[in-house]
Amino acid sequence: MTEIDPGSSSGGYRLFDTHAHLCDPAFDGDRGEVLERAKDAGVESIIAVGETLQDARSNLALARDYPWIIRAAAGLFPTILDLEQAEALVQWIRRHADDLVAIGEVGLDYWKVEDGAERDVQREIFLRFVSLAMELDLPLNVHSRSAGAATIDLLLQCGARRVQLHAFDGRASKALPAIEAGFFLSIPPSVVRSRQKQKLVRHLPLERLLLETDSPVLGKEPGERNEPANLVHCLHAVAEIKGVAREAVAEAVEDNSLRLYGTALLGGDSHGSDSTNGSSTGE
Repeated sequence: MTEIDPGSSSGGYRLFDTHAHLCDPAFDGDRGEVLERAKDAGVESIIAVGETLQDARSNLALARDYPWIIRAAAGLFPTILDLEQAEALVQWIRRHADDLVAIGEVGLDYWKVEDGAERDVQREIFLRFVSLAMELDLPLNVHSRSAGAATIDLLLQCGARRVQLHAFDGRASKALPAIEAGFFLSIPPSVVRSRQKQKLVRHLPLERLLLETDSPVLGKEPGERNEPANLVHCLHAVAEIKGVAREAVAEAVEDNSLRLYGTALLGGDSHGSDSTNGSSTGE
């Protein structure tokens, strides 16, 4: 792919990083500066996903500290096969649903979890979060490493509608049932070096693509600390791969982000299209 100038900006377009781990210790030393760089690059807001109950609490605190850019989400990483932890997080999400824009990240991971019995537990936990998301009308921010088809099948069986498949690692053909169901797939900066991600972008409709960074991982170079400002590299890469203007991509992914997450991405008082945010203690 064409080398992108690291100083490139969004060109004045409003971008949304739909999946980042902002509570990660990698950002403890300069989180404020990282967020300022994101804003300067045209990032309107960032969905801070979580992997544990502690992450959920941290994300809520960060959303209060940086209300001008951070939106909180809560989830249990699929490799945590603990039903008690899952239930504790389910109950926490119920209490704080009005302060969240999504449930995530949650899902299936067949790369790390190979044992059949453990996969059954993983599936049971994921089903709890899918059911909860449908009950609360919150979008699902979904992990599906080496489990794309199984994840999509489960979501379709449950009748899930508001779904983002983050950093999908399967073939485009495997994603087609998700596209037909109205799900969205998000593209990280690693697209500049990943032939799999490039093929995904090439073959899937722009109307179903979102942008993400998955910070601090999945950056332009393996092993480097990724950050939300790098979202602009996703924008430029998608435009190049599809052979369309950056303006068209920026307009499409902005519309897609708002269709899935609603005006909560813009701040204000609502999460989703028809719901109202409240305040939270974070406990």
